[in-house]
Amino acid sequence: MFCKQEDITSMDKYTFSVISVLAPAFFVLYFSSCKTNDFFERNIAIPNQAWERSFKPSVNFDIADTTSLYNIYVTLRHTHAYGYNNIWLNVQFQLPGDTVKQQRVEIPLASNEAWLGTGMDDIYEVRQLITPQPFRFKTPGKTTFTIEQVMRETPLQHIMNAGIRVEKVVQ
Repeated sequence: MFCKQEDITSMDKYTFSVISVLAPAFFVLYFSSCKTNDFFERNIAIPNQAWERSFKPSVNFDIADTTSLYNIYVTLRHTHAYGYNNIWLNVQFQLPGDTVKQQRVEIPLASNEAWLGTGMDDIYEVRQLITPQPFRFKTPGKTTFTIEQVMRETPLQHIMNAGIRVEKVVQ
């Protein structure tokens, strides 16, 4: 019924030898398989969750690597009380060297059945890719993104945050 002392000792030695071989192998595999995905993300709170057309969240960041490609996303956080299944935005890019690009973007927030994106309780977050293909910044320096809501309703109720996410494409 009870284990003999020599059985416990041999089992402990075996367990120790297995762990001493597998643990370093696990850590080597774990850390060598990780790829870093460089990104920048900043979200701006919408005052009182009521987005006035005159309030245009603006995000600045520096680009140093002009050899890489980037995916650019708009991020939005809203409550379940938001009254529409989409939102229309004007997104303005102020690139280094005074180049300005503007694009009108429709971001779907709901299907016929449910809210899109990730949700917790009554808050939902959507991340929408706004560049049709990965984007290459031609000049290093400060880049500014400005987001303007262009829906008919103003203020646009139940929008909590708006922001930009820029991810380096891992090749």
